[in-house]
Amino acid sequence: MSDLHEKLLETTRYLREQGVVEVDVALILGSGLGELAEEIEKATIIKYDGIPNFPVSTVQGHAGQLVYGELSGKKVLAMQGRFHFYEGYPMSSVTFPVRVFASLGVESLIVTNAAGGVGEHFTPGDLMLITDHMNFMGTNPLIGPNDEKIGVRFPDMSQAYDAEYGEIAQAVAKELSIELQKGVYMGLTGPTYETPAEIRMARVLGASAVGMSTVPEVIVGVHSGLRVLGISCITNLAAGMQSSLNHEEVVETTERVKEDFKALVRKIIGRL
Repeated sequence: MSDLHEKLLETTRYLREQGVVEVDVALILGSGLGELAEEIEKATIIKYDGIPNFPVSTVQGHAGQLVYGELSGKKVLAMQGRFHFYEGYPMSSVTFPVRVFASLGVESLIVTNAAGGVGEHFTPGDLMLITDHMNFMGTNPLIGPNDEKIGVRFPDMSQAYDAEYGEIAQAVAKELSIELQKGVYMGLTGPTYETPAEIRMARVLGASAVGMSTVPEVIVGVHSGLRVLGISCITNLAAGMQSSLNHEEVVETTERVKEDFKALVRKIIGRL
């Protein structure tokens, strides 16, 4: 039995002891977007620092807890705050919660993030359906020995973001009169924001938005057999497209658009 497999058994056993039994949809809620977890009914809150093998979130706007309960008629398990490579965690720790979701029997994963808009058609506050991604983090969470019990050595990433889930998201957005953009997300390590030259590169390569998360989680989600839906909140225009960049603006923008975001994700969950 691999070390990863042993850790998954320990963590899964602990969460089941806390009452996490059936889970229909798992959620990873990014910077400023964690408020959706507060709408989960019959909620059980489990702090990260009490969960075996879990890291601890250190970023402003991340509550650092799992919230389990009911939302839109489904059993959901939400990460209210995620882990990032730039915090100094290895990729195995950044993506460990996704492994846990799969171990709990989750089949559907919704990943959200705050991102910088590279496309010149974006305005801060736009929501974007992620149709594909580019891994510019300089590493991959699957590097190292592979446990065939968990996933195949060479997973196919040609449909990393589930097309059917994407269609559901677009239909729901139309019903709610929410303009949902579509685009490609480029993942970089951070924690610095990108330079204007890097943003020009991203645009030439076909990126619509840039950010410091999501890509590792989605890779591991696909490796684990999960169906993935990704949504970005475009919180600012990327470097060179506005005067300056700061994390406070990220939080302020997500606060402004949170009602549309919550309504969209709630209704999508009910359709999955």
